[in-house]
Amino acid sequence: MSGAGEQLVLDLGHRPALGAEDFILSECNAAAVAFIDRWPDWPGPALALIGPRGSGKSHLANVWRLRSGARRIAAAEADERALLEAAEAGACVIEDLDRGIADERALFHLLNLTRERAVALLLTARSHPGHWTVGLPDLRSRLRSLPVTAIEPPDEALLRAVLVKLLADRQLPATPHAVTHLARHMERSFEMALEIVEALDRALWQRPREVTRDLARKVLAEVAERNGAE
Repeated sequence: MSGAGEQLVLDLGHRPALGAEDFILSECNAAAVAFIDRWPDWPGPALALIGPRGSGKSHLANVWRLRSGARRIAAAEADERALLEAAEAGACVIEDLDRGIADERALFHLLNLTRERAVALLLTARSHPGHWTVGLPDLRSRLRSLPVTAIEPPDEALLRAVLVKLLADRQLPATPHAVTHLARHMERSFEMALEIVEALDRALWQRPREVTRDLARKVLAEVAERNGAE
């Protein structure tokens, strides 16, 4: 993983690069990065990686996928055939477990195979396994017993890096004062960073120009007002 002076790439769209060298290590994600780097020396064959939208879960999952040769499956598409193919590959990333599971019995069978056949499994979600909607009692129990590593909300320094990267993805030049103003006054979340940059992109769509502190202040107020009205 890279140091704080290099680029940050998150699962926020716009053709992100997902290599280990593109990730900024910060206090909020250090524990999750350390867990990914420890593989295959995990406390068990399966691990849950949780964090808010845009926090880098898909990025870290892809780093692990490249190292392990894992198959990648969205939980909503994780049917019996897909999971059996993943077991044959010996490693699997299943993403977005909190958004529903296609075949709960097949996933329970895969969890059993993680020990019987030494299949490695990484599960990602926005919330803790205890909050996932799971109907099968045995599966619910197994998921809640998994080791969990979390990406925490970002600090101001990491938010600045996120904003710079998101603005660059959209080819939106910005002054350092504008980025600092946003990072200092916005809600500290990856999702809000994405929402603000999308709002800036819309504001500059017909009249491209540099993002200044005045524009940042205006868009930040508009986003706050819109969210307050929802």
